[in-house]
Parts: sequence; C-alpha cells; structure tokens
Amino acid sequence: MGMRPPADDDDEEPATVAFGIAAVDDWLESFDVSYPASKRELRESVGHVEVPYDTRGHSVRLAEVLAEVEVEEFGDEQELLNALHPVFERRRERGVSVIERVRRVLPF
Repeated sequence: MGMRPPADDDDEEPATVAFGIAAVDDWLESFDVSYPASKRELRESVGHVEVPYDTRGHSVRLAEVLAEVEVEEFGDEQELLNALHPVFERRRERGVSVIERVRRVLPF
C-alpha cells in the first residue's frame, strides 16, 4: 500500500510513501536477496530494516515481522510478500482507534 505525501510545488512528479509489503518490496530492491531464502537468512540480511505499516507512521523491524510468519523458506519474492502481508494487516488493525472504527461503520 502507499499514500501520497502532502503536495509540494517543487516536485513535478508526485512521490508516494510506501508502507507494509509495498515498503518491503521497495527495500528488497536495495539489497542483494537471492531465492530461495530462509527466514534466518532474511533476518541476517534485511532484518534491521524499519518498515512503516500504516499511514500514521508506525513502523516495525522486518525481523519482528518475520518472527510472526509460519513459513521457514521462501521460493521467491512474491512468496515472501504473501507471507508478510497478514502480519502487517494484523499490526495495522491493532493500531486502529475506537473513533476510527466508528468512522468506518458510519456512512459519512
């Protein structure tokens, strides 16, 4: 997922701020990760990366997210992202306040 940051007149192209698996996908491009890859290998190579998981700026180390995944080895990047997605969703949902939950239900 991603969202646009506030408009800035200096930039011609709007930038986006990625979070969750979109942010992981962006980070993985910066590292030399080869597949298949085990959780241990990923923790050692990219576990230190802080990944934002919601629009409010909360983040988590990738090593913590990997610890919550049941899969031990990932055949390719898509398998990794698919396994990480539910963990990021659970974290995002935990951070939702009561007021935000009420807003989702009401038809405003």
